[in-house]
Amino acid sequence: MAQRVITQLVSDLSGDEIADGKGESIEFSYRGASYSIDLTDKEAAGFDKAIALYLEHATKTGGRRRSTSAGSKSDYSAKDVRVWAKAQGIDVPERGRIPGEILEQYKSSK
Repeated sequence: MAQRVITQLVSDLSGDEIADGKGESIEFSYRGASYSIDLTDKEAAGFDKAIALYLEHATKTGGRRRSTSAGSKSDYSAKDVRVWAKAQGIDVPERGRIPGEILEQYKSSK
């Protein structure tokens, strides 16, 4: 016997069925709690409009990384920092992230 399972997305706000491609799930955080809500395209547009004023004045603390203001690489390479640290007798990991205090010492030496 064959079975067919059909999943229907329903708006959490109105209870309306969301046709394929006519809605979205929106994830957001508020006061330390994370939320997800399924909305029709029209409801999602209303959500975007309602939150736009707050987003305009808020400071982004997570999400996708932004490039540096000049769009350039940092003024040092990890290899250079490791070579410098070893020459100074500072124990530095061979791989991975370089501790901030070592970076600061390197920057101040230049």
